[in-house]
Amino acid sequence: MDPVGAADPSAPPGPLTHLNLPDNSEARPQSGADGRSHPGSWTRSSPEHATVLREGVRQCLQQQCQQTVWILHAKVAQKSYGNEKRFFCPPPCVYLAGPGWRVKPVQGQAHQAGETGPTVCGYMGLDGASGSAAETQKLNFEEQPDSREFGCAKTLFISDADKRKHFRLVLRLVLRGGRELGTFHSRLIKVISKPSQKKQSLKNTDLCISSGSKVSLFNRLRSQTVSTRYLSVEDGAFVASARQWAAFTLHLADEHCSQGDFPPRESYVRYGSLVQLVCTVTGITLPPMIIRKVAKQCALLDVDEPISQLHKCAFQFPGGPPGGGGSYLCLATEKVVQFQASPCPKEANRALLNDSSCWTIIGTESVEFSFSASLACTREPVTPVPLISTLELSGGGDVATLELHGENFHAGLKVWFGNVEAETMYRSPRSLVCVVPDVAAFGSDWRWLRTPITVPVSLVRADGLFYPSAFSFTYSPEYSARPGPPGAPEPAADADALLESIHHEFTRTNFHLFIQT
Repeated sequence: MDPVGAADPSAPPGPLTHLNLPDNSEARPQSGADGRSHPGSWTRSSPEHATVLREGVRQCLQQQCQQTVWILHAKVAQKSYGNEKRFFCPPPCVYLAGPGWRVKPVQGQAHQAGETGPTVCGYMGLDGASGSAAETQKLNFEEQPDSREFGCAKTLFISDADKRKHFRLVLRLVLRGGRELGTFHSRLIKVISKPSQKKQSLKNTDLCISSGSKVSLFNRLRSQTVSTRYLSVEDGAFVASARQWAAFTLHLADEHCSQGDFPPRESYVRYGSLVQLVCTVTGITLPPMIIRKVAKQCALLDVDEPISQLHKCAFQFPGGPPGGGGSYLCLATEKVVQFQASPCPKEANRALLNDSSCWTIIGTESVEFSFSASLACTREPVTPVPLISTLELSGGGDVATLELHGENFHAGLKVWFGNVEAETMYRSPRSLVCVVPDVAAFGSDWRWLRTPITVPVSLVRADGLFYPSAFSFTYSPEYSARPGPPGAPEPAADADALLESIHHEFTRTNFHLFIQT
């Protein structure tokens, strides 16, 4: 019996997998000349191609030469009416991160002498648009102190002529010289006419904001668009930035929990709740605060309805005097300070605020695309970039399979465990199945190991384009034999049988999956 995908039936079976199929033509992988598999067939690269790829994948994993495109945007967008243009707020932004952006171009793609400036430019618009200059905005990337490149689309909007309820943003990246790097899509964005003024019902979950979700906060003094400032983080401090915004995870806090310890609470956030904002990039947090609804520049202290998208709100620091007083999160030009509110003289359970203490809250989404072109000898776009969302392990012993759930999968992809290729079956754009490689493929000393072996899970396109992921796979031994000290008796004659049983014990069912953050 031959390992599935073996190109030469006379070749000795390698340690790639422990899947064996009957030696007949029906059991062999069916793939095209381009290395793509047909749905439902197991495939593996030819031995020569796999050897070249293995060294390249090893270098990618060691040198960390990946490139990441990160699109950050709001969950909802207000529709524009007539000649009024309601630009998306906060504006969609793009970050280019990773050392791969700074790698010198490969031979044949060298820059012309004297060329300066960014090596990539971007164009952002709405999906389904005609792509005219009025509907697509050019992004000028600027290098940030953290070495990321940042670009922002400040003048995008959706008109009332567009009758869609949802849309996506489309980012097109072009390398210097005109070569297309790829086209990247955002998450779905919901179109709304205006912020809801009525009390929200939890039946309309599209507009409610849940604990653990990501939000952005911005302040617009005197309703002037030009004065909009966004809560952000710079140099380890909270600031009110006029050009960049940060996404914060909004947690329902607990007065009895220690700082940063958020018990899992799957519920929607209501006004009057104690919440904590955690920056999604830096992890820096603001102290726990009580979120209040704002109406006519007053904080309403007796409202406990669910928070809705684009609502005006205020954040009160707990521990203040009873009544309408207390300190609130406030901006002073670029600084974030505390504002001392005063009780409303006409109405109880209200606090008088200033403009700078009134924030607009909106849910945000982000999507990351990571790849490395250092392996690929191709000028084809890197998109669609496959995204893995979950892994599902099945079976054990001689046949253990792993199903990858996600999006943008295609028949030209192979799953890799570290620098070992796994036999892969393409099922659909949302499902790939692979055979878990035998642990022996990761070293000759596997029989004596007592510690788990953890390897990253990656995807490699047929032309060598490398797609890293946030997932790893761990082999955990239950027990193993170890060589004895010098002078110890020789192993018994049936030691091979013992080792074989250890091998089966080692690889049967005790796999563990986890995400590295």
